[in-house]
Amino acid sequence: MSVDDRLAELALQAQRLQAELTRPEVAADPDALRRIGKELARIEPTVGTWERLQSTRRQLAEARAMRDDEADPDLREMAREEVRRLEEDEERLLDELKVQLLPHDPLDERDVIVEIRAGAGGEEAALFAAELFRMYVRYAERHRWSVEVLTTNETGIGGLREVIFEVHADGAYSRLKFEGGVHRVQRVPETESSGRIHTSTATVAVLPEADEVDVQIDERDLRIDVYRSTGPGGQSVNTTDSAVRITHLPTGLVVAIQDEKSQHKNKAKAMAVLRSRLLEMEQRKAHEAEAAKRRSMVGSGERSEKIRTYNFPQDRVTDHRVGMDLHNLPNVLDGDLDRLIDTLIETDQAERLAAIGEGDAA
Repeated sequence: MSVDDRLAELALQAQRLQAELTRPEVAADPDALRRIGKELARIEPTVGTWERLQSTRRQLAEARAMRDDEADPDLREMAREEVRRLEEDEERLLDELKVQLLPHDPLDERDVIVEIRAGAGGEEAALFAAELFRMYVRYAERHRWSVEVLTTNETGIGGLREVIFEVHADGAYSRLKFEGGVHRVQRVPETESSGRIHTSTATVAVLPEADEVDVQIDERDLRIDVYRSTGPGGQSVNTTDSAVRITHLPTGLVVAIQDEKSQHKNKAKAMAVLRSRLLEMEQRKAHEAEAAKRRSMVGSGERSEKIRTYNFPQDRVTDHRVGMDLHNLPNVLDGDLDRLIDTLIETDQAERLAAIGEGDAA
């Protein structure tokens, strides 16, 4: 199917979806309204760009005809200027369409589960993990997204050995999926008396929320243990066995949730995290198969990859995947991440466009 045929099909699809929205049975079904609305919102920008391109090409044909046929020198020069402007518009719209026609990741619109764990560096790593957690919470607040904490494992001085939380928002995964990996901090810890700069790390995993239909889990493959919740230092914070630990026997994945007082709620949260981890494993297999054909400029998001350094003495944040430096570290830690995230998305799009071009050339 040619590009024009694909765009014409998208335009027809948009018309069909708009017609569906007017049907009484759809108007009375909130789930159907949401599903159709999301699909329409996904394809309408592409259809709009195509329609602007068609209009630009019609104007360009008229301007070229005037440039070539007009006898008046002044009018002919005006036509030349108009041709140059419209040719630039045509090229810009074509570039937009190339990006908009890239294969759509169906997971992009999902909520996400984010897992942050302290890495190398002891208490300093736990303090850094807590700062990363606050950074993502502030980022969510800037976008008016909601955050639900699933479980935390705190230290006694305000650090976090582990925190798992969910971000609820349409398109959350599309914005946060490149945040997965090893984050490194370089600074003088508060506990350091000699003033030496230390390097510590924390790992971030970003998982698209998985529905039950995405991942089928056999109850016979699970071992479920219950125990009493504990706080910093190991002391018991509950008098009932409300904490839940689920082990997925075929993969060895273990999820433990203890933040809720209800065993039922903790189990539901643990199952949600387990489903998302299993979905991520399937994604990773698919990515590895794709990476055999081409190497991603942005990276796979594996936790073993050092993706970003937060250098306090130099007030610098460096994203190693795209070689980008920002010199306002406090703002970044306050959730000002859009410039970094936009660059990562644009780099990924450019890399995928280049891969398509290589495939066409081959």
